[in-house]
Amino acid sequence: MYRDRVELYKELEKEFDSKILVYVTSDRPNMSAQISSDVIDYFIDHLDKIGPCKKISLFLYTRGGDTSAARNIVNLLRMYGDCLQVIVPHKAHSSGTIISLGANEIIMTKQATLGPIDPSLHTALNPRMPDGGIFPVSVEAVKGYLEFAKNELEIKDESSLASIFEKLTDFVHPLVLGEVYRSKAQIQMMAEKLLQNQVTEPDKIKKIIEFLCSESGSHDYTINRREAKNELGLNIVKPSAAQYILIKKIYDDINEELLFSKPFRMIDVNGAYAVRRCILESIVGGADYFSTEGVVIKGEMPDGQTAIQNRINYEGWRHDHSSDGSQVVMYNEEEGVVYECSPEYQT
Repeated sequence: MYRDRVELYKELEKEFDSKILVYVTSDRPNMSAQISSDVIDYFIDHLDKIGPCKKISLFLYTRGGDTSAARNIVNLLRMYGDCLQVIVPHKAHSSGTIISLGANEIIMTKQATLGPIDPSLHTALNPRMPDGGIFPVSVEAVKGYLEFAKNELEIKDESSLASIFEKLTDFVHPLVLGEVYRSKAQIQMMAEKLLQNQVTEPDKIKKIIEFLCSESGSHDYTINRREAKNELGLNIVKPSAAQYILIKKIYDDINEELLFSKPFRMIDVNGAYAVRRCILESIVGGADYFSTEGVVIKGEMPDGQTAIQNRINYEGWRHDHSSDGSQVVMYNEEEGVVYECSPEYQT
């Protein structure tokens, strides 16, 4: 919990001679979260309390999210600190990599990974999945479809290529395809500006952008510390033994709280639950967290199967005013009930 991590944050600040800000978006199955613009005001609150300083270290764990929010976060951090350092304990993928590109240096542990920054679009016009969800449209997937037709199938005549493109538009709305092209150009421009904080040679910048935007081949491709430093040419710094121990302790404590690897299953819940999905913490700013809170009501159907109703009572950001996380109080229309928290469902 936050109260246990504060001393670790203080030690890490001494190690890096900087101010520590911790931002984590959980990738817990069924209760994951992404970088989003709703966190910006909370970043401002923490940074106002920290105040202008020589160096800010962002401890970052994320699988990605909104690219505009990522750039906004970098711009905010650079307004408050002369030097920006990003500490990657494990994953900083997609928009997390974009944030890392905007730093002066990236601290990567031996298990840390970055990832490609080719965007996947989620709009109201996207194709729909059978369960009603939105099917993401990847920039590289669209490009790969068209290149497969031209290069692998060796289709050259214009009428056949036009027919292939029309087939694509039957599945993907033309406006989404236009947004795909626009977003790719935007990502490349954004990456070029951000990289100037740690790479000065134009040829190196071009090489990094080309790899991260297309040459990696898959959005799931992971880039370890050695590849990021030696092959891409990013300003990667290996933590000292003492620094690594602190980084690992902080990550392990957050993992224990957010339960990254344990799927959230309604069948396991009976009564109230409160799940933390994002955290933003600093020594002077305290702990803010994004929480999904609700009540699971179970009943038996006539055929003997279990019916599950999930009633979400609250979803949004909260501030941790208390260091005592032993109870959560949930209310419904009938009564207020106090539920003891289990290690699985943290408050």
